[in-house]
Amino acid sequence: MHGGRGGRAGQLNAWLRTTGAFHGVLDFDRALRDPAAPTRMLAADGSGDHLHPGDAGYAALAGAVDLRLPRGPDVRAA
Repeated sequence: MHGGRGGRAGQLNAWLRTTGAFHGVLDFDRALRDPAAPTRMLAADGSGDHLHPGDAGYAALAGAVDLRLPRGPDVRAA
């Protein structure tokens, strides 16, 4: 998973998670990462190509969204 790695992507993700500049962060890297291998997607969530989520991964992403996050004036309820 790109966000779980070090380097610039890791630095950016760390800043996004801790800056406090946002009302909330949808941390999809954290939702899909393998706790035993943080630079990889959890195998059960993958599509088999080690890059894209499968059905279980998309369900995990949906479950990671905090529906209590504030909505801006341009966000309409579905």
